[in-house]
Amino acid sequence: MTQSIIAQLDANAAADGDAVWLTSPDTGDSVTWAEAASHAREIACRLDAMGLADRAPVAVAAQNAIWSTLCFAGITTGGYLATPLNLVAGARVMSYVIDHSGVEVILCTDDHRQLIDEALTGIDRQVTIIRLDPDSGPDWPDGPAPAQTPRSVPDSDTAGLLMYTSGTTGNPKGVVLSHANLMAAGMNVVDGHGVRPDDTAMCVLPIYHINGLCVTVMGTLMSGSGLVIPYRFSVRAFWQQVRDCDVSWFSAVPTLFAYLLNDETPPQINRERLRFSRSASAPLSPEIHRRFEDRFGIPIIETMGLTETGAQILTNPMPPATRKIGSPGVAVGNEIIIADDSQQEVARGVTGEILVRGSNVMRGYLGQPEETARTITPEGWLRTGDLGHMDEDGFVFVTGRIKELIIKGGENIAPREVDEVLLEHVSILEAAAFAVPCDQYGQRVEACIRFKPGKVADEAILQAHCVARLGRFKAPDRVHVLDDLPKGPSGKVQRLKLYGLVYDDG
Repeated sequence: MTQSIIAQLDANAAADGDAVWLTSPDTGDSVTWAEAASHAREIACRLDAMGLADRAPVAVAAQNAIWSTLCFAGITTGGYLATPLNLVAGARVMSYVIDHSGVEVILCTDDHRQLIDEALTGIDRQVTIIRLDPDSGPDWPDGPAPAQTPRSVPDSDTAGLLMYTSGTTGNPKGVVLSHANLMAAGMNVVDGHGVRPDDTAMCVLPIYHINGLCVTVMGTLMSGSGLVIPYRFSVRAFWQQVRDCDVSWFSAVPTLFAYLLNDETPPQINRERLRFSRSASAPLSPEIHRRFEDRFGIPIIETMGLTETGAQILTNPMPPATRKIGSPGVAVGNEIIIADDSQQEVARGVTGEILVRGSNVMRGYLGQPEETARTITPEGWLRTGDLGHMDEDGFVFVTGRIKELIIKGGENIAPREVDEVLLEHVSILEAAAFAVPCDQYGQRVEACIRFKPGKVADEAILQAHCVARLGRFKAPDRVHVLDDLPKGPSGKVQRLKLYGLVYDDG
């Protein structure tokens, strides 16, 4: 394996410099491997000319685009720490991230300048904002002429990415991933899905989230294959973009699969070319999984990943090998165990915490050594905070987050079990169960749902539906109807926000 992101760009350019890496379906522009390597070096040299300290963090506030991707490559090429800003986190959280990371330069598109200005209101140091045109690149400030080559050459141990977690239970944590971590993460996608140089992926998830960045950007970089990168996901444009750009695979989240499934427009699909899709970032409902495959004839490869591991740690096998619906699969490229409270492996079929170890596991949390020590054991196992069990074939079944577990009368109830039953109902598009304090049981089960367009159902009918499948003890006592469920940048429902949304906000 190469030693850095720019070394991999150079290797791809040497193999076929005229082959296209990045394509914009919105503008028709494209960038070859040779051009990408050249742009990356120019960006690195421009940052050098600004007098930044070695290994300094450089932030990007931009929607998906060719130049958003090239900025990531260029920042890392200079040995700087690429720091994507979560554009849906809000000004308060973004202000914390800018302050905590020590960022002094932000590459920002016009669409997000107001948000960045608001976030900078409480920052008491100078932060330079460089306008980033998503279609033509940065507008560099006047200053010394840049050198022809970057002053620093990153290696495998150089920190390459600083990405903050969603922070649903407090301030987000800054995950530091080295070039080696990022490349290992990309190879896990390549090896897990058999991605080839003649493949073309489409990225519909934001690259300021680990799924979009490591799965599609790093996955295509490490395989030397093409990447189609629209500005944003559009149900109306999706299938046409897939067909027009000759896409062979895409990565999505359960919410997007549900949106595609509920769009009535019959798509034209070249199934000889579009060979698979993959799902991650949140558990995929077996009901949505089966319905999507039945309707579109495209297999969904369910996977699991974390920011702390550069995304993918588990994946189902590719067809024709056996996949298990309801499981994110088996370990590929790293080790997985199910452990007890002492981080000791438990027997197959026993529920415990999912632990992962491998070359994709983060270096640690920025400025939080104690939190890092709590998360990574002395033996190198990263504690995911997810509960699950492993079957005799090595497939892992996730039952929920430790922090999200509902404990009713001393009994553990996995919210996902309630979600899946609700999603079986014909009227429901999205569902998420959560805990509510209860004098009698300590906690009780409630749920928030979103109806499909044009569909409604009485709460009593939905409760009866759940009682019939779960029993009265696990069935939700209340079902709240929302216009939308709160989600993070990956599309994952932020379950821990539901109680406050339903009760604290009236």
